[in-house]
Amino acid sequence: MATRPDYYKTLGVDKKASAEEIKKAYRKLARAYHPDRNPDDKQAEARFKEISQAHDVLGDPEKRKQYDSGTGPFTTGAGPGGGFGGFGNFDFDGSSMGDILSNLFGGSASGRRVRTKPRSERGADLETQVSISFDQAVAGAQVPLQVPMQAPCPTCRGTGAKPGTTPSVCPRCEGRGIETQGQGMFSISQPCSRCGGAGTVIEDPCPTCHGAGAVRTVKRLRVNIPAGVRDGSRIRLAGKGEAGRNGGPPGDLYLITHVEPSPLFLRKGDNLEVEVPLSITEAIGGAEVKVPTLSGTKTLRVRPGTAHGTVQRLRGEGPPKLGKGAGSQEHGDIHYRFVIDVPKDLSEEQQQALNVLSKTMDSNPREGLFENGAAAAGAGARPAGSERSAPKAGEAQ
Repeated sequence: MATRPDYYKTLGVDKKASAEEIKKAYRKLARAYHPDRNPDDKQAEARFKEISQAHDVLGDPEKRKQYDSGTGPFTTGAGPGGGFGGFGNFDFDGSSMGDILSNLFGGSASGRRVRTKPRSERGADLETQVSISFDQAVAGAQVPLQVPMQAPCPTCRGTGAKPGTTPSVCPRCEGRGIETQGQGMFSISQPCSRCGGAGTVIEDPCPTCHGAGAVRTVKRLRVNIPAGVRDGSRIRLAGKGEAGRNGGPPGDLYLITHVEPSPLFLRKGDNLEVEVPLSITEAIGGAEVKVPTLSGTKTLRVRPGTAHGTVQRLRGEGPPKLGKGAGSQEHGDIHYRFVIDVPKDLSEEQQQALNVLSKTMDSNPREGLFENGAAAAGAGARPAGSERSAPKAGEAQ
């Protein structure tokens, strides 16, 4: 029968110890029996495993509750793999030991792992701007682009070392790329001050890039602008950024579009808006008028009595919705806003016709502004050029 280990005794704490007390005890013992401090000491290694197992159970509220009550996987006498013999459910193989030590001390299990080659790095993301016409934004286009960026040095092929030489293992961090310093009960890891975290140093730098492994260049591209972009759209071109170092993947390129305004169409979200002037007679009597579209013209029917600012919509005649493609059926709309074109100067004939129309249409459009008919009657329109005489003394103004 498997014996029940006393995890409280292993950590040297009371059964009523708080979670914080358990954590402190574990850290103190783990540091004391760490394999790096006790090389080739099998007893210290076994003790470290016991301490880690005890903390794994008592540091977890649910496991601790089951352990205290002897239920679940902590039932006394549960056989191999389910009880406590050989640490029960805990398998301390080489990989798990490495994970424990890495999480606790910021390094490998032995603390002596050496990086055999420079660490690969992803290339930097880039951002640039591109100016396009309104028509290009609507239909999509392919445009040339020049992007300044860092590229692998052609002399050293990105290693940073003089041709014929190679980077050497950093003597300070021994290729790990990190330095570990102890402060009290804690261990702090940070990038190596000698190699900057690369794990290697260049003793004989490349004469072209001076050890940087990259040179400044201008990359020429032809990029596809998708249909439906608007001013300020941000387009991601995957893998078109700077090249990665030491076999790392390239970064991305982001394009910010600047769209030249159209003299006719005003962009509003996925839709377009156009102002369509109407004469007074067209607004009053109705008419059929031609209006522009992105592909030509169409005819709209203006209803009699159309007011200034009335909007008619043509569905699906606007630009493609971004990301749907030029051939997609998902397009925005075009909104046509009717505005009454009022002439500033009238000929004598037009003035006479207007006077006749004014007498014929004698309704008062401002009648609804007043509470009683008498006030409304006094507020009627006066003939052009007429002036009200100044009030006499004692009259109300």
